[in-house]
Order: sequence, then C-alpha cells, then structure tokens
Amino acid sequence: MFRNFRSPVAMAMLAGALAMPAAFAQQAAPGLHPHVDLDDALDQDAGLQAAPAVAVEIPPALTNGDELFSNPPPAEGGWKGLARLLEALEPSVDTSIPLTPSQITDRISSMLDQGQNQQALDIIDKRMAQREASNAIGADVQLLFLRGRALAALGRHDEAVAHYLDMTTKYPELPEPWNNLAAEYVRQGRLEMARDALQMALTADPHYAAAKANMGWVQLMLAGQSFEGAAAQGVPGARGAARETRSILAQ
Repeated sequence: MFRNFRSPVAMAMLAGALAMPAAFAQQAAPGLHPHVDLDDALDQDAGLQAAPAVAVEIPPALTNGDELFSNPPPAEGGWKGLARLLEALEPSVDTSIPLTPSQITDRISSMLDQGQNQQALDIIDKRMAQREASNAIGADVQLLFLRGRALAALGRHDEAVAHYLDMTTKYPELPEPWNNLAAEYVRQGRLEMARDALQMALTADPHYAAAKANMGWVQLMLAGQSFEGAAAQGVPGARGAARETRSILAQ
C-alpha cells in the first residue's frame, strides 16, 4: 500500500488521535503444515493412517505466487478508511510480499480440508504452470502430494493411481507415495497390490510407522478374504473367523 508519508496533509492527520501503522504487507494466512492426508482417499472402515509430512528442499517463491488466490478485500472503516484517503494523496508503493512455497501448500491443504477440491486442483495446476514458465529448479514434492490428494477427493481414482505411480518412479526413496498408492488400491479392492505397495514403503523406510499400521490393516483384510473363501468351501471354523475379522475391521 504505502510506506512513508511526506505530504503535510498526511502528517497532520497522522498526528491526531488515530494511531495507524506506517506500512502494510500481505500477511500469510495461518494453515496446516504441508502433509500427506489420506482421509479423503480411504474408506473409513479400512482404518489406514495418514502419512506424516515429507521434508523436502523448497525453492524460493515465485513473484506471482500470491496471485493464485482470490482474497476478498477487507471491509474498510476506522484507520483503514483513513489509509485509503492518505493513499489518494500519496504515490502508491507496492509492499506486497509473495507467498512462499510452504505458505501456498498450506493454503491448498486447507482448501482440501474444507472440501474445496476442484478449486484446489485448479490452483495446483496453475502453480505448476507458473513454476514451469519460470524454469524453477527442482520439484515441489509437497505440491505433487496435494495434487494426488485432490484427484482422489474428486473421485478421479485412476488418475490418482497414475499420479502416485509416477511419484514412486521419480522418488522411489520416499515411502509416502507408496503409502498413498496403497490407499488407492484399497479403495479399488486391489488388496494384494496394496500390500506390495506398503512393502515398498517399508523397504524405503523400515521405521515408517504409518505404513506398518496400514500393512496390518491390509493383511487383516486379506485374512478376511481367505476365511470367507474357506468358509464357502465348508472349512470348519472359517465362517466364525471371517465374522470376527469383519468385526475387527468395523471397529
């Protein structure tokens, strides 16, 4: 908006009873830390857990990053109305601060949490186009995770699977894409493939707690299928075991 006041009119008005800040800057909206959230990708009965954040190197913000979001103008009154009056008397000075990559992903994550899935995907694609146009160095991995989450939330599960498969090819050392891929396979009923994906996650990080828990749920689902098949063939006790397995999964 403006930084210094040089006109006598401005100085006189500032000397009055109103106490007004001397400068304004765009403030980053508080948000969640970038994360991999599987809540929208999973059937709640499956019990799979969300993966934690991934530590990645983030390149500097693009100069037009803050233009990704349309923030409604605040209601004017009090010292804000005075600020507008002074701005008409003084040359304007742009003090806007571009959003950092982490602030952008925070906002997108918050939009997904609020169910604004299509809007979030549109912003993700626009952000990716900005990075490509500016020849940004490196990949924003958190942004890629959010794109997979948005696709899944929109019911575009085949695209989400393809997206996570691409990530596992490019970043095989990261367990999180494998974990997200497993979640999509569970939704599609492809339990063996989900188990294999989780095994890859644990190969990448044997201490990855979320993948360990998810592996337990997938193995329990597979056990339930085996008990059901055995019960259909008349194996004694299999029907009761299948019933108990279903009960555990329903908790």
